[in-house]
Amino acid sequence: MLKKLDFNPTLIWGFVAIAIFMSGDGFEMAFLSKHITDMGFSDSQAAMVFTFYGLAAALAAWSSGVVAELITPQKTMLIGFLMWAVLHTLFLTLGLGLPNYFFMLLFYGIRGFAYPLFIYSFVMLIVQTVPKNQISAAMGWFWSMYSIGIGVIGSYLPSFAIPLIGERGTLWMALPFIIAGGILGVVLLRKVKADESKVNLPLNEKLAELSLAVTILFTNKHILMCSIVRIVNTISLFGFPVIMPLFFTGTLGFTTSEWLQIWGMFFAVTIFTNIFWGIIGEYIGWLRQMRWFGCVGCAISSMAFYYLPYHFGHNYFIALIPAIMLGITVAAFVPMTAVFAVLEPNHKGAAISIYNLSAGLSNFLAPAIASLILLFLPLVYVVYAYTALYIFAAVLTYFIQVEQQPKRVSKEEILTEEMAARHT
Repeated sequence: MLKKLDFNPTLIWGFVAIAIFMSGDGFEMAFLSKHITDMGFSDSQAAMVFTFYGLAAALAAWSSGVVAELITPQKTMLIGFLMWAVLHTLFLTLGLGLPNYFFMLLFYGIRGFAYPLFIYSFVMLIVQTVPKNQISAAMGWFWSMYSIGIGVIGSYLPSFAIPLIGERGTLWMALPFIIAGGILGVVLLRKVKADESKVNLPLNEKLAELSLAVTILFTNKHILMCSIVRIVNTISLFGFPVIMPLFFTGTLGFTTSEWLQIWGMFFAVTIFTNIFWGIIGEYIGWLRQMRWFGCVGCAISSMAFYYLPYHFGHNYFIALIPAIMLGITVAAFVPMTAVFAVLEPNHKGAAISIYNLSAGLSNFLAPAIASLILLFLPLVYVVYAYTALYIFAAVLTYFIQVEQQPKRVSKEEILTEEMAARHT
């Protein structure tokens, strides 16, 4: 399928780098909250660590599109890679190692700046170099590589490593993946010709361009509404790893390894569904797909993620069902990058910055909502809150206007595809 995409083949190494880098970034995602509570801290304190991290990720994600446009995506990726390696080391030694809750908040929080600078700068490189009508499909591949890294390798490998070397050893194991992915991306993408039209702008003009990443929310109402939908998009992806380990291992009796494998199944499914929805959205319409399969689908899947295991108890195979459902539905939001780029064709950097900001805010708000609700109510009310947000986002899609002519497949195209398949 990659050979059908009309872009610089060197970009393929960027996709590989994302998979490797996000493997290291994902190691702690599904067990760190439990590890912190096992050290004697409360559920709310553990959620707060992720909340600070998400806030930093949101700020970095917001600025990454414009910064990448102003200094080139490759340089921004280098900054993100170096920050991650240094701050992770400080988090493990001074935060968890002492242990010191202030240093946990500080270094893990600041580390939240790192991964968005790396991966979302690559998104900017995609937007700059891939034809407009292929951005959705290319982003399908991007999110598939993201899923392979943060979800599949990032979940399954720790499930086998933790029984052998423990949680702390598994966290140290992330560094070689970060270094390998960082070097691969920075070195092999350096020759990809990015748009450097804004690199040499005077400082005042660069600051003006950076300010667009804020003002565009007020000058383009469709960007604002898309931003809200994008925040809701991954609310369960960032929220469930914080609350569900407490539910699965604390209430239902699953082991940490079993939970990691269940969460890994969710990401394993998205490897294929990200590519699938990236293509299908070109035919059935971006907004229609996001409304019904994304928003409504995720609302149903989120409720199933709690109630199916709650009803059937410690049943590993039943618990896989909602993970698969969520993996199918959350990927239906893949065309959002193309929607943002089309809504602001003359300021793609600012538009992508808003897209990235929204992704970062999702990373922040998901654990923040959980942290607040868990202070007063049982865990199931967090699931209710996430579900309500998906329904709200579905309604909001009716008010977004974006120019897209869905493709129509003719009989001649089908025959051509079949003939091509027979000769490959």
